[in-house]
Amino acid sequence: MATILSAAAPPQRDQQPESEPGRSRERVLGVFRATPFTYATLIVVSAVLCVPLVFVVSIALASDQTVNANTFTIFPREFHWENFTRVFGTDLPMQRFLLNSVIISTGAVIGQVLSSGLVGYAFARLRAPGKNTLFIVVLATMMIPAQITMIPQFILFKELGWVNTYLPLIVPNFFSNAFNVFLVRQFVSRLPSEIDEAAMVDGLGFFGIYRRIMLPMLSPVLIAIGIFTLTATWGDFMGPLIYLNDETKMPLALGVQYITSTSAALQAPPWNLVMVGSILLTLPMILVYYLGQRYLYEMDISGGSAGVK
Repeated sequence: MATILSAAAPPQRDQQPESEPGRSRERVLGVFRATPFTYATLIVVSAVLCVPLVFVVSIALASDQTVNANTFTIFPREFHWENFTRVFGTDLPMQRFLLNSVIISTGAVIGQVLSSGLVGYAFARLRAPGKNTLFIVVLATMMIPAQITMIPQFILFKELGWVNTYLPLIVPNFFSNAFNVFLVRQFVSRLPSEIDEAAMVDGLGFFGIYRRIMLPMLSPVLIAIGIFTLTATWGDFMGPLIYLNDETKMPLALGVQYITSTSAALQAPPWNLVMVGSILLTLPMILVYYLGQRYLYEMDISGGSAGVK
């Protein structure tokens, strides 16, 4: 009986080799472990980088006498919170500027998300002759400076009758851009192709697979594209300056610049109101990045595993 029990018992495994990789990983992680000096350095660097933002807030809270005397300080000594309401009481339609920024940015984000997802998925999954060559051509457009295409685009939109409308600022986003297509294509390439094959067996076509299966998995990269597009369009100055002539159609980025022209001759511009407008331009971007930072992390680090989970 003792012989049978000893034969039935599973062989004892040597646990020593399994613990070696664990200790090796601990040693590797120990090299990058943060120290008090690391945190102190990060705090100092963060404080230095926050100085311009603190200076903007200090000027925004300053009085008109301080603006005229040009006696600004980095840290605020005055707290005139009414400046945040005065900026909407000027002769300029600041409420309309803010609404125009929302309209343009929302349209641009919708266009980039819809087009980038479809085009990137097509480059990653569809089989077509010359697909790789076409993808290289698309990536090559990233090397073309925007200043080169500025005049041809203006002539095109002028012939279409789109000048002084929102269309030149929104419609091009429905054709995506090379960078966003590259992001989606690389993200989809990391997903297992067996998912598409199983969906095809169930009878789904290209758009069905994209809408029902791939679109939920692409949420991190599509949200990241939306954040990038919102950042680019919310503070865009050159595009509206070229295509918009009507003051009531201008976004907040141009409106902040127009505040400087409200001062009388030989008088300093109302820098406190200008800085209030700058804060209105900055706060939405800070809020968007704060709420969407985990999606940026998933897009960069997970490489598609977040969508599979």
